[in-house]
Amino acid sequence: MNKNYNDLLAFVTVAREGSFTKAAGLLGVSQSALSHTVRGLEQRLDVRLLNRTTRSVSPTEAGERLMNTIAPKLLEIDQELELINEFKERPAGTIRITAAEHAVNTILWPKVRELLLEYPDINVEISVNYGLVDIVSERFDAGIRLGESLDQNMIAVPISPRLRMAVVATPEYWQKFGKPLTPRELVNHNCINLRLPTYGRVYAWEFEKEGKVININVKGQVVMTSSQGRLEASLSGLGITYVPEDLAMPHLACGRLERVLDDWCEPFDGYYLYYANRQLSSPAFKLLVDALRYHRN
Repeated sequence: MNKNYNDLLAFVTVAREGSFTKAAGLLGVSQSALSHTVRGLEQRLDVRLLNRTTRSVSPTEAGERLMNTIAPKLLEIDQELELINEFKERPAGTIRITAAEHAVNTILWPKVRELLLEYPDINVEISVNYGLVDIVSERFDAGIRLGESLDQNMIAVPISPRLRMAVVATPEYWQKFGKPLTPRELVNHNCINLRLPTYGRVYAWEFEKEGKVININVKGQVVMTSSQGRLEASLSGLGITYVPEDLAMPHLACGRLERVLDDWCEPFDGYYLYYANRQLSSPAFKLLVDALRYHRN
């Protein structure tokens, strides 16, 4: 039987994603070509590997067994091929990272941009995601999370100082509707909310003062998944928003925004790069870690 390991990779990707469309996007091929490849594998093996419906794709019993057997081996092959890059004169290879939008824009991208300019053989793929991604099963080399949500089984490297949130709106909004003196008064205001895409729910604003923690479910006309978008909506006068302090600072400094409840926004642990132990053996990955590492004074 003719063996084509690309066919196995195609099958595993479709089975893992549960979708020919998603798998085709990850593999960089057309959906029809991917479907043809998988059908060809099934014909050569003379066994059906996938159950196909108009809404979903799932492995058959035979497909589940094949996937559980070969998926870890294909991952090992990919990792070994990446490690071969250390024999090159210059660091090279692809690094896949998942992180939330704020971490990407303020921490990750500024450092990665400089790294890519200096090392043209290094490639970086960045996935913006607000969820607690399992980087091993999703085949990411690393992720970025806040310190409070780190996986204890991962190596974690600090990449930012401690952070704070800010409750802000335009001076015109405060003049018209008044300023809340406590977090609970926010329920009487038009608030610009954040929907967490991974969980599908609206984020509850978190406050803390002298050990007292309050989570407030606010309401308003606008809900977004972007921190920058929420800030722009607030700047346009649509209401109050709750964003990382560093995003609001330039607008606070020039008076376009004013903050409230400052004493309820205590600092919290910042961002960390987290990864499995084996990743550090890649020269390209070592350079990334060194570039992102935050050195506390």
